[in-house]
Amino acid sequence: MSTFVERVPLRFEQVTTNETGINTAEFLDAARGVVMLFDELGSAAFVVVKSDISGNIDKVQAKYDTDKVAFNTLEKIVEAEAGTKDRKATQGLLWLKRGLEFTAQGLSRSLANATEELAASFRQAYEVTLKPLHGFVVKAAFNVAMTACPYRKTFYEKLGGDNEAVHKGLEVWVAALQKHLSQLDAFYKKGAYDKGL
Repeated sequence: MSTFVERVPLRFEQVTTNETGINTAEFLDAARGVVMLFDELGSAAFVVVKSDISGNIDKVQAKYDTDKVAFNTLEKIVEAEAGTKDRKATQGLLWLKRGLEFTAQGLSRSLANATEELAASFRQAYEVTLKPLHGFVVKAAFNVAMTACPYRKTFYEKLGGDNEAVHKGLEVWVAALQKHLSQLDAFYKKGAYDKGL
């Protein structure tokens, strides 16, 4: 049986960057792997996050599809929308980044704490990523959803087993994701591109 990381369309460590930024098509393909992760879990716990990530991928993809040469990096999309009224892709990328940060934090915590249940890992990830941005209703819904989180053993079995190969593959995948997210964080902060979104 192949591991989850072997089944994704593109791994985050395969996403290329250049002097103008992160390759748009590759990053979006790799982000679709996160959607696959939530699909494989088959848990109601992540339906909202999965839907949010998918919708935000679609927003960035729609902008990219209008001019694949001009928008070949994520940063070029954001720069093109800066100062305009239509910042749908900029906002979509911002929320995609946030959803991916939640996922990366949850997986990192789970990998680092072999005895911690998945619900605890993702609750802690939520505390430091999405919770400060959510209102009361969403916070309450998320808390309820975490009760449907699969057990750690079930989660890792679906990814290929609770073994060194799966863990190593996820560690590399998550580290590469976090590298790209750090680059996007610095870019958004430097240009204040998240203001008003």
